[in-house]
Amino acid sequence: MKINENTEAILNEIELKYQAINQKTETHLEGLLWSKPITYWDYIQTDALLSLQTQRTTLPDEMVFIMYHQVNELIFKMILWEMHQICYCEDIKTDFFTERLMRVSRYFDMLTTSFGIMEEGMEVDQYMKFRNTLTPASGFQSAQYRLIEFSSTDLINLIDYRFRAKIDRDTSFEHAFEHLYWQAAGKDYKTGEKSFLLQEFERKYKATFLAHMKEYNSINIWQKFKQLPKDDQNNPELVKAMRHFDHTVNITWVMQHLNVAIKYIDHSGKGDGEATGGSDWKKYMHPRYQRRIFFPELWTAEELANWGVEN
Repeated sequence: MKINENTEAILNEIELKYQAINQKTETHLEGLLWSKPITYWDYIQTDALLSLQTQRTTLPDEMVFIMYHQVNELIFKMILWEMHQICYCEDIKTDFFTERLMRVSRYFDMLTTSFGIMEEGMEVDQYMKFRNTLTPASGFQSAQYRLIEFSSTDLINLIDYRFRAKIDRDTSFEHAFEHLYWQAAGKDYKTGEKSFLLQEFERKYKATFLAHMKEYNSINIWQKFKQLPKDDQNNPELVKAMRHFDHTVNITWVMQHLNVAIKYIDHSGKGDGEATGGSDWKKYMHPRYQRRIFFPELWTAEELANWGVEN
């Protein structure tokens, strides 16, 4: 092989790379002789990915339900990947912040429009049959979605609206956790008793959640926004991007989810109208009951008062 200047420069860079980790360059280059070329299916791990769909019933539309939710979890992972870049950027710049935030918003836009797959893509009769095999599991138990919430905003904005006056940044994370808005879906606050749905969710993820709450307490999206120069915080395009993200996640996406649930669970005329996990799903899911707003400072008093109210 004729060594041109470009090839020589690359080889020198490779030499420096392996010297830095006390490795022999010749060993690694020789390893290339025996390595096989990468293929699409190996890189994407197609076989492994397509082996993860396991039905509990013989009803064909259950496969739609499984794959749709698996796609959601992959998108959630993409969202967390982008949020991590924002939150861990030490000297955050406005253009970087805005570009990554718009990536996240586009992912949620896609999730919102994709609900048509669920709403129109399954026979009601099939769904109402196979959902009985899912009890007490629930989409409520998506841990990644909770991590997205913790990464987005100050913890006080995720507290059940009824208890916010008694909780501040000095409140212990453990106490705050017990009063998160979604606790209401599986907890009787009068008795303190938790449903099996909530007990299992916490048994699996509570330690992870508490660690994430602490980790992102001072580096969440809102805190990073406040690190930007004041002039940039008032930039109309950036404010528009922040509001779009907030509205898409906490109203548009939630309402699409709620409407699909209403179609199958409430208006189908089949079943008892209860969620598989036993939650009070209508109040739990509706934005006007949740009062979950990531960036309340970016909305007017009128907008906050009418949060989640349909026109």
